[in-house]
Amino acid sequence: MSGPLLLVGGAEWQEGCTFDAEAFEAAGKPEVLVLPTAAAYEHPGRAVATAEAWFAGFGAKAVGLDVLKRPDAEREDLAARVAAARFVYLAGGSPLHLRSVLKDSAVWRALVTAWESGATVAGSSAGAMALTDPMVDPRGGAFTLGLGLIAPLAVVPHYSGWSEEKTRRTIELAPPHVPILAVDERTAAIRDPDGTWRAAGVGRVHVFLDGAETPLSEVRT
Repeated sequence: MSGPLLLVGGAEWQEGCTFDAEAFEAAGKPEVLVLPTAAAYEHPGRAVATAEAWFAGFGAKAVGLDVLKRPDAEREDLAARVAAARFVYLAGGSPLHLRSVLKDSAVWRALVTAWESGATVAGSSAGAMALTDPMVDPRGGAFTLGLGLIAPLAVVPHYSGWSEEKTRRTIELAPPHVPILAVDERTAAIRDPDGTWRAAGVGRVHVFLDGAETPLSEVRT
């Protein structure tokens, strides 16, 4: 049975993200492995430091794993670290860079293996976007290929900050029968191991399916 999956709408590791502590407890209080891949060109060390401080606040240990470019993602030693992890967290940044680094790589295969064996996987903003397939293209709101840990599904992060025009475009261009999770910042759409979905955090998760809004609890992916 696959582990829990947390798709976070951005502004990760801040006040209000109570779901992180809950996920840490439910996973058996493991070390949290942070992949700052999406932030490779946006101070990845700063992202890891933020995660370390946040998780330390409730007694957890977070460590960074520098999978920043494609050769890193093919390193067997780094893939082994991911395969052995019980809680993997993908930071925000560029979903396009994240996808290009991890797609069909040794580290990606290790992450899939870990999740399918029960590990908790979380992704925020770019991390949440890239984990799905299709993936919303941040440049215009249309759709492109994602990593596909979970499919068919797409994520719109930072939803409260999206323009009406961009939201309308994304909904109109969505492939048939693909749920779109529009997630506010400091909020998570959580898929529990039994396949059911729920929301946690300070905001809301809106779901659009075939042009209409539907409850998150009715998503079956």
